[in-house]
Amino acid sequence: MKKIVVLVSGGGTNLQRIIDCVESGEIADAQISLVVADRDCYGLERAKKHQIKAEKIPRGKNFYEELKKILPENTDLIVLAGFLSILPAEFCETFPGKIINIHPALLPKFGGKGMWGNYVHEAVLKAGEKESGATVHYVTAGIDEGEIILQKSFEVKEGETLETLAQKIHNIEFEIFPAAINLALGNK
Repeated sequence: MKKIVVLVSGGGTNLQRIIDCVESGEIADAQISLVVADRDCYGLERAKKHQIKAEKIPRGKNFYEELKKILPENTDLIVLAGFLSILPAEFCETFPGKIINIHPALLPKFGGKGMWGNYVHEAVLKAGEKESGATVHYVTAGIDEGEIILQKSFEVKEGETLETLAQKIHNIEFEIFPAAINLALGNK
């Protein structure tokens, strides 16, 4: 069984999708061995409801040292699922090709510092983009600059709002995140 660690900061809807896919076998030969949050959030409760070890490490300069201490040995993949803290270069370099993130836009557009959640959707609408979507990518020292694993788009229609855009992207995230995790784990 491959070991997955999931990092969260919020409600954990993508975490729940991952949990469901591991439990159903859609994400094959894997287990979530740890969920870590950088603040109090519902994602921790979701983990506990499924008997997954869950830890909170408060944000701050010691976060990554503390995280390294509790990472299960032989962790195969670290998944950022709505994790809002920026990983330092040293941490990314310690786990090359083993950290992935989901981003609510078609990278390389609308990525980088400050580009998360509704900030991304606002930027997409303001720019008059004709399409948007979601991207799963490897995490590197550059924010949202890692190699793309999977990406899916949809047409941005006339009159699109933040809410409709966010819902469409969330649906795409639910579709591509499990597939990207399988790819990153080397599952067929």
